[in-house]
Amino acid sequence: MIIGAHVIITSKNAEADRAFLKDLTLPSVPMPDGFTIYGLPPSEVAIHPSDKNDVHEFYLMCDDVDATIAQMEKNGIATSPIREAGWGRLTTLTLPGGGKLGIYEPLHPRPKQHLPKARVAKKKTKAAPRKKARVKKSVRRTRKRR
Repeated sequence: MIIGAHVIITSKNAEADRAFLKDLTLPSVPMPDGFTIYGLPPSEVAIHPSDKNDVHEFYLMCDDVDATIAQMEKNGIATSPIREAGWGRLTTLTLPGGGKLGIYEPLHPRPKQHLPKARVAKKKTKAAPRKKARVKKSVRRTRKRR
């Protein structure tokens, strides 16, 4: 069963872009070699027709693109003008490492979020005590001395 998605953003300045994600207060887990994995809020995936395969896009979603742009610009993050699309109000952030990242306020219906069933750790149960094998006690017969 699918339990989530793992997104990789490549960057010419990974440290700067990691600091940007950290500033968004996303929950994170440090990994070896300086990597960090950031948690994301619920997500969606859509399949669009294309003449080519292996063309993927990644957008963050927000509930108010105007407020998000104001916050980004306050923090020194450049944004593009808002583009009105049938599916949402879209802007592009310029990450500190120089890459671009789309962010939009969805106007389309949103699916119910898929929440995987919690994995329940199997309880280790103690094996039932084994019954001791019955051992016949040898019965000593005493002989009467005559």
